[in-house]
Amino acid sequence: MNIAVVGTGYVGLVTGTCFAETGNNVICVDNNEQKVKRLKNGEIPIFEPGLDVLFDRNTKEGRLHFTTNLREAIDKSQIIFLALPTPPGGDGSADLSYIMGVAGELAGMISDYKVIVDKSTVPVGTAEKVAAILAEKLPKKIFDVVSNPEFLREGVAVEDFLKPDRVVIGTRSEKARKVMRQLYEPFVRQGNPIYFMDERSAEMTKYAANSYLATRISFMNEIANLCEKLGANVDQVRIGMGSDSRIGKRFLFPGIGYGGSCFPKDVQALAKAASEKSYDFKILKSVMKVNTVQKSVLTKKIRRFFKNELSGRTIGVWGLAFKPNTDDIREAPALVIIDELLAAGAQVKAFDPEAMPNVKEQYGDRIQFVNNMYEVLQGADCLAIMTEWGEFRTPDFERMQNLLKDPVIFDGRNLYDLEQMKSQGFQYLSIGRPVVKGKKRSAKA
Repeated sequence: MNIAVVGTGYVGLVTGTCFAETGNNVICVDNNEQKVKRLKNGEIPIFEPGLDVLFDRNTKEGRLHFTTNLREAIDKSQIIFLALPTPPGGDGSADLSYIMGVAGELAGMISDYKVIVDKSTVPVGTAEKVAAILAEKLPKKIFDVVSNPEFLREGVAVEDFLKPDRVVIGTRSEKARKVMRQLYEPFVRQGNPIYFMDERSAEMTKYAANSYLATRISFMNEIANLCEKLGANVDQVRIGMGSDSRIGKRFLFPGIGYGGSCFPKDVQALAKAASEKSYDFKILKSVMKVNTVQKSVLTKKIRRFFKNELSGRTIGVWGLAFKPNTDDIREAPALVIIDELLAAGAQVKAFDPEAMPNVKEQYGDRIQFVNNMYEVLQGADCLAIMTEWGEFRTPDFERMQNLLKDPVIFDGRNLYDLEQMKSQGFQYLSIGRPVVKGKKRSAKA
């Protein structure tokens, strides 16, 4: 099939590349000439495991193309995916200006039947708004607007796309339904479902799913905070909860709050949509409030430990991305914590396997970036772990002991076993678990 993907951000690039992998001819469109030039030269602007292999294979095979010419892409394609940004506006609602702008352009370009697919996360009713713009200039029989929300997890997005748990397609058009089923059948050969529903329900499904997962995270963070006050261990509570088949094991890990491009934006947008209909969505308001507070929990532990005397101290930081296996720093809790540490007069040394270039653009020389995880520790007063990268899980603890001024770890992701930390002699403060009180030695000169 011939496909156009408008927008080469995270969703657009993964979508276009994965559709090309199943034999489709895909043209990705972007108005950023420099970005398109880089893509044509084989440079991928995001880090996503496995994407580079598919990207290289399909560009070499001539199935994956890039252009700034929207009309060229539309003329050659039957299906047009809109994978455009929907950033939060000043009032929390999703900004649809990019999608509506492209819809207006499409209205002047389409001359034969096309399926226009909203792949971006959009508020309920967006498909109808796009259709209304197209209908101003086009007869309704030559287009259908479909809602097809993405459920990609950064870090495993390629696997999620190629082997989806489910595909959700919102359309009431039988013609569009046949086109979309044909497109997605190669991805569900193992029997995972394609769910067809109306457009509004498909749009709502995306917001509901992300908001529920964010709610689970905030709930567990609240449980973790209470565990600390009551002397319980959230690890054991989590295991006990997760063994209940009604609850399940996933998204029960406490930490320093959720971030990224989806959860913060989508929860906020759904809460705003509710308020516009005079519905007080109390749970979502609490979820957002809890998440904001949780991002400062680690800073409070650090300040308390050092008796609010952070001026002149060096805090080593492992992890900057909002989650492992990505270079995405949007709404990353680590950045909130770093801002708080800098404001308190501390110096920050940081390492992240992928996200340092993005953070450097934002912070410049206000923090020190180093070449590896152990260089962070040299001369640092403590280590703060912000992101659960795999390489941080089994470090050389003896080496860490020798490099740190004092063997103190603040773990925002609960990477290490408490008994192990005790046997290694670390002072170890994590989330929702008992404090391990190691032996503090005199600071090194």
